[in-house]
Amino acid sequence: MEANMRWVALTAVAPMAWGTNYFVTHEFLPADRPLYGAALRALPAGLVLLVLSRQRPRGAWWWRSAVLGLLNVSVFFVLVYVASQVLPTSLASTVMAVSPLAMMLMAWPLVSERPRTAHLAGAAIGLAGVCLMLLTGTESVSAPGVLASVSAVLVSSFGHILAKRWSADVDVLASTAWQLTAGGLFLLPAAAVVEGPPPALSVPAFLAFGYVTLVATALAFAAWFTGLRHLPAGTVGLIGLLNPVTGVLLGTAVAAEVLTVQQLCGLVLVLAGVVLGRPTRAGRRGSGQVPAQAAGRLLDLKHD
Repeated sequence: MEANMRWVALTAVAPMAWGTNYFVTHEFLPADRPLYGAALRALPAGLVLLVLSRQRPRGAWWWRSAVLGLLNVSVFFVLVYVASQVLPTSLASTVMAVSPLAMMLMAWPLVSERPRTAHLAGAAIGLAGVCLMLLTGTESVSAPGVLASVSAVLVSSFGHILAKRWSADVDVLASTAWQLTAGGLFLLPAAAVVEGPPPALSVPAFLAFGYVTLVATALAFAAWFTGLRHLPAGTVGLIGLLNPVTGVLLGTAVAAEVLTVQQLCGLVLVLAGVVLGRPTRAGRRGSGQVPAQAAGRLLDLKHD
């Protein structure tokens, strides 16, 4: 149980970092450059992890990296960037809370992980909290923004389960680096064709990209894929509910977004869903397959 809670704590770094990413993107990054915004987030993060892992893809991992990079990075980052710009921070991150149910349903046929009753109950409670926060907020809801967020959930959930299925025998830092690098390489020429020259960045925007790249991408994705390696997909999906919690609290505390009583009740339900779906015993099948040196490098990266 103690070992499982260690992986839960490490995995939680990812959704908390992603929750802050909505605010940083909304406040500091150029609103009209989603392709460049996604490329400048992904490619530097992938290169940083490549330096740390010092491994290149081999065999099937050339095309697997391309597929996962397209799903988990290229398409996902653009959709999140768009949602972050047109939705309030709290709302953008809250929509992503539907991901636990999506991951559970996809994990069943793809990696033979039948969702436990506690996972399904946790997902249902979390979704109830999401509905409270979406339907009772004080700000109008942008339909394109919500559509972008929901699409991001579906695309990334499918990509994350594929990564869990394919990555059992490779270093987690290396596979994360390959995905981010491939996704960034897909995005860069597309951005040049569609959006023209790269945007001129102010000092705040440059620093914001540094945070998004190193913390909300390199560290967060390494922690997330490590969690997928050690924990059931249902548990990891429920940990992802910390994403909207972080986004809502940050939007309320820093961006002066109004948190209503109904939204506060929704937050409580989301947290209850996370607690309900926590792992209950150690030694789950499939844990411990990540090389010890990779886990060590992840923990070092976390504490730097």
